Amino acid sequence: MSFTKKASFETYSQKDKKLKQTLGVRDFLALGVGTIISTSIFTLPGVVAADYAGPAVVFSFLIAAVVAGLVAFAYAEMSTVMPFAGSAYSWISVLFGEGFGWIAGWALLAEYFIAVAFVGSGFSATFQSLLAQLHITLPSALANPMGTKGGVVDLISLLVIVVSSLVVWRGASDAGKVGQVLVVLKVVAILTFIIVGLTVVKGQNYVPFIPAHNPKTGFGGFSGILSGVSMIFLAYIGFDSIAANAAEAKNPKRTMPVGILGSLVIAVVLFSAVTLVLVGMHPYAEYAGNAAPVSWALAQAGFRQLSVVVSVVADAGMFVALLGMILAGSRLLYAFGRDGMLPSALGKLDHRGLPTNGLLVVTLVAVVVGAFFPFAFLAQLISAGTLIAFIFVSLGMFALRPREGKDLPVATYRMPFYPILPALGAIGSVFVFEKLDDLAKLYASLWFILGIIIYTLYGTNHSKKKTAEKK
Repeated sequence: MSFTKKASFETYSQKDKKLKQTLGVRDFLALGVGTIISTSIFTLPGVVAADYAGPAVVFSFLIAAVVAGLVAFAYAEMSTVMPFAGSAYSWISVLFGEGFGWIAGWALLAEYFIAVAFVGSGFSATFQSLLAQLHITLPSALANPMGTKGGVVDLISLLVIVVSSLVVWRGASDAGKVGQVLVVLKVVAILTFIIVGLTVVKGQNYVPFIPAHNPKTGFGGFSGILSGVSMIFLAYIGFDSIAANAAEAKNPKRTMPVGILGSLVIAVVLFSAVTLVLVGMHPYAEYAGNAAPVSWALAQAGFRQLSVVVSVVADAGMFVALLGMILAGSRLLYAFGRDGMLPSALGKLDHRGLPTNGLLVVTLVAVVVGAFFPFAFLAQLISAGTLIAFIFVSLGMFALRPREGKDLPVATYRMPFYPILPALGAIGSVFVFEKLDDLAKLYASLWFILGIIIYTLYGTNHSKKKTAEKK
């Protein structure tokens, strides 16, 4: 049965050798940190504090980080054993079979399509606020997605996605170099905010640190903290974009675990520090509905010029996130085409050894979603798709370990406390998924129904693994 027919390690390894191995540790740390610390750090802390957890929003970030960290250990080990394009899709295809790999990959594809559009729109919102300070306002038709506030197309979102794709088209190495420069600027800006913000922090803004729970609104208490976790979790999905580019890593046995775990550690520290400073600067209720709390907090505290600088750097950070997501999405589509799960044209490399067709499709879909359609109601779908892939990867550890040193290479990095940690990673991912709102679960279900239809009508008939069996 093709659904459970396991992919060949040797076949993937040979096919992906065509991709140029140009990315080093600094490239992956830049892409990882740039992808994780992007739109979320400049938007989510204030909103979640106001709507769910109050000052205890830092606990929401830490709980989300623990769950993501458990899965990151599994990602790090798998990426050293199987440094293939497509990350979870390719790994699960080898460990559990073609159909299970397709489900995991289809979940990640939703993440990348929507995440690129999500970040592009976030970039647009921040950029338009900067233009407004210069008394420049775009016509409503060009400033908003179709059907929103008289909009037809979000022109800035469209342009930044296209420009990001052009940088990626030049090659993963160029994208990595751009990422390194912009990530340094972003981290400097975040550290500046932390240092300056500490000078105006007021102790009374932390009291009570965990507000009493209101059962009518869901705000406060441990329940509010847990609700905040589901909102915040999308902040930590960026390390998957590192794994998706494993086939282009120099010395992946060292590069991958350092890139994955290192970027997550840096992100946790910065997220926690920004969150604590932010809720200490102003009462958390004042951040309700504020999509740019960091810039707003600085401006309200009298640091207007610094607020502008932080907004500019925030856009630079979002640009790095776009590079990482577009890189990962195009490599995932390449993996689908490589295996015949989607049209084989997606699995072809251009004369430079790059998956240009996959890049083009990611760009077109993201432009349509981000520039022409309101997407806020789909934001949690980013987390939904990623969490499903995380569950597969965590459970995949139980299939990986018995095969290491037999038909699969021995890992150069091994997940600690096996089998306890992978079990906790799977359980934690299921828990966070359950905390997503009902609409997110509904849209995720519809996406997977579409995926099963495509697999049944196309994938099972064109899979190259199945074709190879018939020969």
